[in-house]
Parts: sequence; C-alpha cells; structure tokens
Amino acid sequence: MTEPMTQQPIFQRLDTTTGFPYPLREYVRRALWEIVQGTLIRFSPRRGHGWRRFWLRRFGAKMADSAGTKASTLIKHPWLFSMGEHSMLSERVEIYNLGEVAIGSHTVLSQDAYVCAGTHDYTRPDLPLIRASISIGSGVWICAGAFIGPGVVVGDNAVIGARAVVTKSVPVGMIAAGNPAKPLRERPMNGDLSGQGKAPVQRVS
Repeated sequence: MTEPMTQQPIFQRLDTTTGFPYPLREYVRRALWEIVQGTLIRFSPRRGHGWRRFWLRRFGAKMADSAGTKASTLIKHPWLFSMGEHSMLSERVEIYNLGEVAIGSHTVLSQDAYVCAGTHDYTRPDLPLIRASISIGSGVWICAGAFIGPGVVVGDNAVIGARAVVTKSVPVGMIAAGNPAKPLRERPMNGDLSGQGKAPVQRVS
C-alpha cells in the first residue's frame, strides 16, 4: 500500500504577489504599443525595415539607421531597447525586456530566439518582479531558438548555438551551446578583421 504524501507548508503565496507592479502610465504606453505592434508592424512588408524602425523609435527604442527587425519580431518595451548598426532580429524573435536589453552592432538573432530580461525572486513568498538587464555585444550570432536569460552578458564575437539555454554570461569570442549553455571553444576568426580589401558588409535580410 502506498504511503500518503506528507503535506508540506506552501512557501510561495500567489495571493500576496503585487497585482500591478508598474506605474499606470507604463500600462497605458504598453497598451498603445501592443496595438501598433499587432497591426502596423505585424502586417508590414518583409523589407519594411524603415517603417518598423520609425514606430519602434516613436516608442523610445534607440536603433541605428541600418538596424532592422521583422514583422513577426516581438519587443515588449521598446523604450528599454537599443540596437547598433547592421544588426538584425529575425522572424519570431521575442525580446521580453522587462529590464533593458542592449544589442551591439553587426549582431544577428536568428529565428525563434528568446531574450528574457525579467524574472521573479523565488526566495521570497510574494515572488517580487526582478527587471534584470541583458547585454548582447557586437559581432554576435545567436542561433535559432536560443534562450538568453536575465542578467546575461554575451561578449563581442560570441556564437550561441541553436536551442542553447544561456543562464550565465558568455566571454568574448567564445562558442557556447547546450542546456545549460557552456563555452565550448574559441570562435575561429580567419578573415580580415580590419575590414580592408573586402566587399562591403551586406545587411542580413
């Protein structure tokens, strides 16, 4: 006969969590942004990078003129988002930026990557919100379906493997993969890093 499970005291109490953790003005701004993102951006043409940049900037995003997103890219709070020159967010990339997310130049996030700059303090019963920032450097490739967790810093020229779960920062110039992701080896960089004698860099489309 199976012994009955001992009833443990419940630590986390969802009835004590904060119902509205943001100021009212932020809820209003978020509601307006969700309308714009769900219509004017969602149904924009594939090559409509300038149109999408216009609306992201109107809501506070800091984006270089050559940076781009796709119609299916989702950004939670554009006013907490920045992206450098020639960087691209591909189809269905989601930037869940409760905290600030900064992306450098010449960086690409491939399809279905998820950047999560928000979590909860599970050591307290009311699970208070933590709005942790994320920094993704320049020359980085985050491959398809990768997850980048709160507080992570991805160094310049790093590569994050497909479906990797990154919960700790990745050093400059390293290839990291796995769940949890770990640095595997240095990224081979055999080209002319000075950029001289090479064809102009083409933006990822």
